[in-house]
Amino acid sequence: MADDSGRRDVLKRLGLIAGAIGTGSGMSLLSRAAGAQALPHLSLQDPIAQALAYHEDAATVKPEQFPSYRKGERCSTCAQLLGEAGQAWRPCNLFPNALVNADGWCRAWTVRSTQD
Repeated sequence: MADDSGRRDVLKRLGLIAGAIGTGSGMSLLSRAAGAQALPHLSLQDPIAQALAYHEDAATVKPEQFPSYRKGERCSTCAQLLGEAGQAWRPCNLFPNALVNADGWCRAWTVRSTQD
């Protein structure tokens, strides 16, 4: 039950994030990806990063703390990640004003159809 509650909280936050992205800057995904090099790296102190348990390195995720984590999950295998394959830091749909580490992980990880 506790895990379902946590998932509901994450889904609520993702809904808020999606709404903010949709009404915020109005930039297309391509223009955001093109301007990504000017963006800062995502801060671990960012409230959304903390809410989604963002880790810059998926190898540091403790499965006992984050039961939804599965070995091999990382930002570069997530459907939310944008940018060019092979880049160490890339834009993410969930964090529109920062770059995430391609080797990172967060609770919102979702399988992407093609892998890096």
